[in-house]
Amino acid sequence: MLKAVILIGGPQKGTRFRPLSFEVPKPLFPVAGVPMLQHHIEACAKVPNMKEILLIGFYQPNEELTRFLVNAQQEFKISIRYLQEYAALGTGGGIYHFRDQIVSGSPEAFFVLNADVSSAFPLTEMLSFQKEHGEPNSFVILGTTANRTQSLNYGCIVENEETNEVLHYVEKPSTFVSDIINCGIYLFNPDIFQHIGTVFQKNQQDMLLEEPTNGWHRAEAIRLEQDIFTALAGQGKLYVYKTLSFWSQIKSAGSAIYASRLYLNQYHKTHPERLAVNKEGGPKISGNVYIHPTANIDPTATLGPNVSIGTGVTIGAGVRVRESVILHGANLQDHCCVLNSIVGWDSTIGKWARVEGTPSDPNPNDPYAKIDSETLFRDGKLTPSITILGCNVTIPSEVIILNSIVLPHKDLNRGFKNQIIL
Repeated sequence: MLKAVILIGGPQKGTRFRPLSFEVPKPLFPVAGVPMLQHHIEACAKVPNMKEILLIGFYQPNEELTRFLVNAQQEFKISIRYLQEYAALGTGGGIYHFRDQIVSGSPEAFFVLNADVSSAFPLTEMLSFQKEHGEPNSFVILGTTANRTQSLNYGCIVENEETNEVLHYVEKPSTFVSDIINCGIYLFNPDIFQHIGTVFQKNQQDMLLEEPTNGWHRAEAIRLEQDIFTALAGQGKLYVYKTLSFWSQIKSAGSAIYASRLYLNQYHKTHPERLAVNKEGGPKISGNVYIHPTANIDPTATLGPNVSIGTGVTIGAGVRVRESVILHGANLQDHCCVLNSIVGWDSTIGKWARVEGTPSDPNPNDPYAKIDSETLFRDGKLTPSITILGCNVTIPSEVIILNSIVLPHKDLNRGFKNQIIL
């Protein structure tokens, strides 16, 4: 029997995803037509003998999350529950706090997945690898290869090339350590809680030597990467399975467009029915495009590549959309152009308007390049990135918006470039 745990974080963890995370919890943001979390759940549900999926985070339970869980349980025919932390406990503290729930039913192993990654999720391959490598009670990290410069932004793994044992682990090193990086997807067995418990007890002892301010929370705040993996490395307990499949973080809104491209491309194998095709009386489709069945699209529109159209969207005559996500209820009026952008819920783009951003894709000439999750500002200026229209934004006809973040505003009768418009 197996279980899976998905770490979904909480509101203050989605700051680089604003303003989109104001309207919907980041894990429920649509990527390639379905909520980000659904890709994880679907992959877990396909693993043989998977009995339960637990979501751990510190979002307040809300109608959207509850509705998503109910629908997912019905679709995937598996128990899915949300366990709410009382505070942010870190990647190790959350699973330790709910260890009784995880080990209930005596699972032989369980996966832990971070919600803010896109991946092919080679979970069955990780299971096979675990059986072939190391001791029966060993743990497995999913790894991939990055270039030397970008590896400094991730957890770096030094492995024994013959056995794949993790010999050394450093989280975000200051100098180059290894080009094998941590993908945030793990395979554990219940023995992991002994190692986390040792850190918890040490934290408690350290608290006794300090002023008693919120000590319980601080003792339970444990990071798998820095507190557990660093200590386990070189002890014959921790192994790395290196995937050649796609993987990317989803930290910023720009990375959501790139993740959408990766998933849309994977749909050729996993969900060809989700990809739009050219047909008589329909819009021109160029490359991979997802269109929700409730969308109303003029046959003279041109969509793609890498476009996702949400529920109830209206797209008028002659509209051009490329490398973009169009969210629920948006209205793209005749002959407008949307490139490298996210158009928010119920927003309107007027006739002949142009909304364009700067793509934040990895270097296409480097097979090991990853996406850079840029901060919103750099050197006091807005970092050029995709354009984001928030919820209920109206862009008047013939206005040009470039590399900007736009929230509902009274006066948009002129163009903007590299602006945050509130």
